[in-house]
Amino acid sequence: MAEEFPMTGGDGPNSYAKNSNAAAKAADGAKAMLVAAIFENLDIETLQSRPTTFRIADLGCSVGPNTFIQVDNIIDAVSQKYHKKSKVQSAGELPEFQVYFSDLVSNDFNYLFSTLPRDRQYFTAGVPGSFHGRLFPEASLNFVYSAYALHWLSKIPDELRDINSPAFNKGRILYGNAPYEVGQAYSAQYAKDIKSFFHARGQELAPGGLMLLLIPGRPHGTLPAQNSLAPYFQPLESTLADMVNKGLLSEDKFDSFNLPVYCPSVEELGALIEETGCLDILTLESIGQMPFSLPSAQGCRAGTESILRKHLGDEIIEPLFDLYSKNKNIAAGSASLVHDDSMAVGFFVLVKRKLL
Repeated sequence: MAEEFPMTGGDGPNSYAKNSNAAAKAADGAKAMLVAAIFENLDIETLQSRPTTFRIADLGCSVGPNTFIQVDNIIDAVSQKYHKKSKVQSAGELPEFQVYFSDLVSNDFNYLFSTLPRDRQYFTAGVPGSFHGRLFPEASLNFVYSAYALHWLSKIPDELRDINSPAFNKGRILYGNAPYEVGQAYSAQYAKDIKSFFHARGQELAPGGLMLLLIPGRPHGTLPAQNSLAPYFQPLESTLADMVNKGLLSEDKFDSFNLPVYCPSVEELGALIEETGCLDILTLESIGQMPFSLPSAQGCRAGTESILRKHLGDEIIEPLFDLYSKNKNIAAGSASLVHDDSMAVGFFVLVKRKLL
C-alpha cells in the first residue's frame, strides 16, 4: 500500500506555499518549452471531433501557488493554438476549460482552493489520490501536467531497512555514494511505481491527448549513486547524524530512515514509457543540471516534515530543525547557487496518447 508524505500545508513560515521557490524557478525555466510543445503537438482536429470541454490535470499539484501559474501557461498556449489553427476570433469560441488539481488525500486542499485566483478562466475540481494508480475515467483528459513530483516513490524499498540485506542503507538517507545494491533497490521500486503511473495515464488520456512531465533525472550512462538529489538533502542527513552523536536520536532510527525519492536515467525512463504500448514519446531530453541552493530549515521542513514525523516521531521535529538552522553550510549556501556535479539533471518529457 502506498505511503503518504504530503508537503506541509497552510501558509505558515514552514509551509510549502511559502517555501516552493526552487520548484517555481525550475518550472518557469521550462515555460518556453511547454508553450512550444503544446503549440507544435496539440491535435486540434482530433479534439474538435469530441466534446467542447478541454480537460487538464495537474498531478502532484501540492498547495500552490505554482500550480496556478502553470495552469495559466497551459491554457494560454492551448488558446493560442486554437486561435492559430481554427481561426478562433474570440474567447467565446474557445472550448471551456476544466482543471483538475490532484495530489495525495492528505494534501491541504482546503488551503489550495482558498487561494484560487478570482479571475481564473476555468472550472476547477480537486481529485485526491495517488498518481501511481487510476484517478480519472477512461479517455477523459486532454492534457496532463506534472512538475517535479514524479521522483517521489510510493514507498521506501523494504530492503533498505533490512539489516541482513546488502541494500541496508546504514548511515545514509538516500542512495548518493551508496553501494550498488542500494541504488538497485531504489531503481526497482521506481520501475514498479512509474509503470503504474504510465499505465494509468495511458487509459485516462483521450486519443491524441498530451502529457508533459518535468522530472529530476540523471545523465546518460551514469549509475544511480553517481547522480541524485543527495546533494540537496545532504544538510538534512548531516544534521540527523549530528543528532545521533549528541544522543538526541538513536542510531537504529537513523539507519532505518530513508527518503523515498529516485532520479532515473533517460534510458530507464524511455524504456518504461514504451512498455505501456499506448504512449508515443515526442520529447525526452535533459534540460541541464538542476541549479539549486541548499534549502533553509523552513524549506527543508516544508518538503520533509510529514515523512520525518512518521518515521522518527513528532518529538524530533523542533530540535532537528533548530540544529539544522545552525549548520554553517546552510548559512553560507542557502542564499547562493551550489554547483555539484553529482546533482540530478532535469528532464523534459512529452508523450502523446496513441490514436485508437
